[in-house]
Amino acid sequence: MNLVNFRFETGADGVALLIWDMPERSMNVITFEVMSELEQVIDKVAGDFEIKGCVITSGKPAFSGGADLSMLQKSAADYAKAVRERGEEEAMKEFFEGARRLSLLYRKLETCGKPFAVAIAGTCLGGAFELALACHYRVLADSDKTRVGLPEIKVGLFPGAGGTQRVARLMQTGDALQMLFKGEQLKPAKAKAAGLVHELAPADEIVARAKDWIVNGGKAQAPWDVEGFKPPSGRVYSPGGMMVWPAANAIYRRETFDNYPAAKAILHSVFEGLQLPFDLGLRVEARWFAHILRSRQAAAMIRTLFLSKSELEKGAHRPKDIPQAKFKKIGVLGAGFMGAGVAYVSALAGLEVVLIDRDQESADKGKAVIDKLVSGQVSRGRATAADRQALLARIAATPDYETLKGVDLVVEAVFEERGVKAEATKKAQAVVGAEVIFASNTSTLPITSLAETSLKPENFVGIHFFSPVEKMLLVEVIRGEKTSDRAVATALDFVRILKKTPIVVNDSRGFYANRCVLNYVREGHIMLSEGVPPAMIETAARMAGMPVGPLSLNDEIALDLAWKIHQATKKDLGEAAVDPTQERVLQFMVEQEGRLGRKNGKGFYDYPAVGKKSLWPRLSALAETTLDPDAIDVEELQRRFLVVQAAEAARTLFEGVVTDPREADVGSILGFGFAPFTGGTLSYIDGVGAKAFVAICDALTRKYGERFTPPLQLREMAEKGESFYGRYAAEAKAA
Repeated sequence: MNLVNFRFETGADGVALLIWDMPERSMNVITFEVMSELEQVIDKVAGDFEIKGCVITSGKPAFSGGADLSMLQKSAADYAKAVRERGEEEAMKEFFEGARRLSLLYRKLETCGKPFAVAIAGTCLGGAFELALACHYRVLADSDKTRVGLPEIKVGLFPGAGGTQRVARLMQTGDALQMLFKGEQLKPAKAKAAGLVHELAPADEIVARAKDWIVNGGKAQAPWDVEGFKPPSGRVYSPGGMMVWPAANAIYRRETFDNYPAAKAILHSVFEGLQLPFDLGLRVEARWFAHILRSRQAAAMIRTLFLSKSELEKGAHRPKDIPQAKFKKIGVLGAGFMGAGVAYVSALAGLEVVLIDRDQESADKGKAVIDKLVSGQVSRGRATAADRQALLARIAATPDYETLKGVDLVVEAVFEERGVKAEATKKAQAVVGAEVIFASNTSTLPITSLAETSLKPENFVGIHFFSPVEKMLLVEVIRGEKTSDRAVATALDFVRILKKTPIVVNDSRGFYANRCVLNYVREGHIMLSEGVPPAMIETAARMAGMPVGPLSLNDEIALDLAWKIHQATKKDLGEAAVDPTQERVLQFMVEQEGRLGRKNGKGFYDYPAVGKKSLWPRLSALAETTLDPDAIDVEELQRRFLVVQAAEAARTLFEGVVTDPREADVGSILGFGFAPFTGGTLSYIDGVGAKAFVAICDALTRKYGERFTPPLQLREMAEKGESFYGRYAAEAKAA
C-alpha cells in the first residue's frame, strides 16, 4: 500500500492499527487522497487472512473535523464545467456518482467481512463521524475535549455519507432528527446514552479497548444488516411514527420558514430511507446530497461560513512583516456589561486582566458579572469549580489606574460618550505611556476622532466586540486615519487569542455592522408608523431569515441606547442625517413612555417576571394610518428587510469601509445574523443578480423612499453583468 495520510501496522494479535495522521496539517480532514488510501486499507484488511480486524485512530490530538469543504466546492465547479462540455444528463450522472463516493466507501468498510473498530479522542465531526458510524464498534475517550457530531447543516449541507441513515437506525427518530437539524456536538456521556457509541474509556486506553473487542470475537456486522432488524421508533407508518412525522414537519417549517434546503433534505432522507432496505436508503440520501451540493444556498454558506471565515481567522488581512504580538496581561477600562464580557473572554483565554472602573463598588459589580458567567459554565458541566477559581484569580478589579503598569494592551469599554472615553484614555495612558496599543470598544463613534485625545494616534485602534461578548463570534477591528499597521496587527493577534472571527474595517460612523443592522431596526420602526401590525413585522423578518425581529432586537440593544445614538448623530451631522419617522418612534418609547427595552422590562415587548415576553399592546399608537393586514404584501416586507441591509453593505464596500466581500459576508452573518442561507449581504446581491437587485431597489425607492437607492457603482456593475465576488476576485489578482 502507498499510504501518505495514514500509518498502518499489524500486531502479534493479528489486529491491524490504522493511524490517521495527515502530514503538515494540524487537523485530519477527508480529501480525495484520504478516500483512496482508506479504500486500499479496506482491501488489504479484507483480503489478508492473517488480519483479524482493524482499529482506526488518530495520530493527532483530535480525530478529524470531517471533509475538506473546498473539495465539495470543487465538485460543484466540476459539475458546471461538465454541463458545458458533455451536457446536463451526463454531467448529472458523473456528479451523482462522485457525491456518493464516500458513502459507498463507508458501506464497503461496513460489509467487507472483517470487523472495524474506531478509537476516538478529541473532536470527530461530520464525515469523520460518519466513518465512525460505519465501523462496527466505537470507543470514545471519556474526556471534556471529546466531541462527536454531524454539524453539516451549519454550512448549508447535511450528512451525505450515510449519516442520516445510520443515526436514524441507532436513535429514536425524534432524537435523530433533532440532532441532525441542530448539528449539535455531543459529549461522550450523551453520545453513549444515545446509543451512538459502544464504550467510554480513559484516553490512554481507547485503542486497547477497541483491539480487545476485535480479539474477543467482535462481529463484522452492523445492526441493520442483521435479519429482522427494526429501527428504535418502529415503522414510519405506524401509530408511533404518526406521532413523530407531522410534528417534525411543523417544527421544520416553524424554524426554517423553508429557507434551508438541507434541512428539508434531512426530513426526506430519514422519512424515505426508513421505509427502505439500508442500501436503498443510502441511495436516497445520496440523491438528496447531490441535489443539495448543487444548491445556491449550500454554495454560498460553504464559501462564507467555512472558507472565508477560516481565511479571515488565519489573518487574511493582517499586515505583513509585523512580528506576532505577545500578550500576558491586558487592561480593560469599564466594568459594565461590555467591559466585563471582554475581561471574561480574555481571562478564559489565559490572560491576566486588570478591570478598571470609577470606584471599587463598580469594579466589583463587573467581576460579579464574570463570576456569574463562569459559574453558569460550571453548573452546565462545561467547567469545574477549580476552573472558576483560577479564572477569577486572573482578574483584578480595581479603580486604581496605576495597576495598569506592565499591561500589553489596553481595551477601553466605558460608556459610549466622547467625554467619558477621553477621560479614561488620558488616565490610562498617563500610566502605560504612548507605545502600548490602545483599543476602543466603540460601536458607533469614529476612531479617528477618539484617537485625537490619545498620546499617539498611530497606536490607537478600534476593537468592536458585539454583545454578549462571550457568545458573539465577530469582532470588528477598526483602522482610524492614523492607525498604524502595528496597531491593527496587535488587535488581530488579540482577537485570534480569544478565538473570535475578525474583520478589518476602515473608520466610519457605525463602521460596517452597525450601519447595516441599524437600517434593519429602522425599517421595523418605519413599518410600525406605516400601520403594519407589530406581530407581522416580527414574523416577516424571521421569514426573511433574520434570527429575531427588528423590534425584539432593538429591545435587546436597549431603546435608550438607540435614542442616544440617534441624538449624537444629529448633533454631529445635522438634522438631515437622521430619519424623522424613527425619531418620532424612539422619542415616544423612551422619552414619553420610559420604555427602555429588556433591561427595564418594557420596550416594544413587555417582559414579565414570570412567563414569556409579549408585544406591548399600545404599539398601535405609533401607527400613522390603519392597514388591512390581509392586504399587506408579506413578501415585500421580507424584501425590504434584506434589501435595506444589503444596499447599505454595498455602500460600505464602495466607500472603502470594508474592502473585501468576504469580510462583508462573514461580518453580516456572525455580527447581526443576516439571513445565513444567502451567504451574507453581498452574496445575497450576487445571488439575486446585480441587475435584478438594482431593479428591486428602484421599485422600493419609488414606493418607500431614498434609503433604498442603490449606489451608483452597483448600477455600473449591473450594466456590465458583474458580481461582487467576480469583480473583487479579479481586482485582487490584478493587484
